[in-house]
Amino acid sequence: MRPIAARAGSARRDCGRGSGLAAVGLDRRERSSRYTYMGIPRTVPRTIATKPRLTAFVALYTLGLGIVAGWQGNLEFVFYTIVMGVFIGFILFVDSRVRFTRLTLWLLATWGLLHMAGGTVKIPDALTDGDKNVLYALRLVSWVPRYDQFVHVFGFFVAALACAESLAAAFGRGKRAVLSAGVCFGVALMSMGLGAVNEVLEFAVTLFVEDHGVGGYVNTGWDLVCNGIGAVLGGMAAYSRNPARDSGLAP
Repeated sequence: MRPIAARAGSARRDCGRGSGLAAVGLDRRERSSRYTYMGIPRTVPRTIATKPRLTAFVALYTLGLGIVAGWQGNLEFVFYTIVMGVFIGFILFVDSRVRFTRLTLWLLATWGLLHMAGGTVKIPDALTDGDKNVLYALRLVSWVPRYDQFVHVFGFFVAALACAESLAAAFGRGKRAVLSAGVCFGVALMSMGLGAVNEVLEFAVTLFVEDHGVGGYVNTGWDLVCNGIGAVLGGMAAYSRNPARDSGLAP
């Protein structure tokens, strides 16, 4: 028989070997969870992995209306299709850190559809108030805002909600922070700033696309007014329906 000390040393070596194997197994599990989410590789953005209907909705209308724009020879909206791809990538990036609510993601997706349809769906000449007979130039009666103006109000209302959720996530450090009235005023200003970026993109279109439907200075002025209305309404909504408590905005 081996001496007691020798047996004890062997037991310690076996124990160390076993704990080492357990550590290797744990390390493999940690690395696996680091690169997968619900069995889906982490390289696939979380929004795509967890919201297939939303993903399909956005992909179908972006690709479908982008193809329509190309078939029409509509270089303006071929350009906007590329911009939409960049915008979608940006939203996926921000959502991976902020975790936008389902409502806000669907509103952002709807805004994209309204925009893409606005420049590619044809309307009768009798309803056209603009240079092109597309949905963006639709005005049903003289005292009703154009479709274009409605989309600007809606879009930057949604942008304000997205800004509010981003700030709530940033301030909350893992939880949705309650936003004060002052912060919500800042949210409205953030959305107006995004509206100004939108107008810069429209200006870029006028420089590179000869046959465009952007409009002139008066159109730009109304766009900014509508952006501001939507942004203020969005800031008010963010204040009155705080994401930390309101079931309508909660994930």
